[in-house]
Amino acid sequence: MAKAGSSIVKALGIGVGAVAAIALAIQLVPYGHDHANPAVVTETHWDSPQTRDLFYRACADCHSNETQWPWYSNVAPVSWLVMRDVQEGRSKFNISAPTERREFGEGDEGGERSGGEGRGEGRGEGRGERDDSPAGLVQSGEMPMPIYLITHPEARLTDAEKQQLIAGLEATFGGGEGATTHIVVSAP
Repeated sequence: MAKAGSSIVKALGIGVGAVAAIALAIQLVPYGHDHANPAVVTETHWDSPQTRDLFYRACADCHSNETQWPWYSNVAPVSWLVMRDVQEGRSKFNISAPTERREFGEGDEGGERSGGEGRGEGRGEGRGERDDSPAGLVQSGEMPMPIYLITHPEARLTDAEKQQLIAGLEATFGGGEGATTHIVVSAP
């Protein structure tokens, strides 16, 4: 009987050791550790300081080049997920880089977010289609992403703050007419 218990403990020890070795080995994978933010080359002209403050609280980590990288973004495999979310967010809407600004819904793989082909057609106004503008994604509860809110309680907006952010995003970016309005490109 003692021999069977000893075998279980030995197997458990080997299993724990293997998991620990894998956890250490994946830290060597370089993806997710480069936290150098690209240069900010544009400055958005916000409709109000409150909209800017709400955006920076709830959106800027993934939708600007001013990401605040938390400690856990250095630990794989979480670092891989954080990096992927930031890269995807910047590719869809980035207030810091005009080349990364797109028509809302444009540039998605397979067009799953796109409600149309041209300017403003992704808004879905009166057609029961999805509104992929920044304001529309906040309104629908898709943004900020629920997983982001778990580790960023400051990004949890009250209903009043959410409505203020939606109105401010519409006033600043035109509610789906493209994100290139009210932008000044800074000299490099």
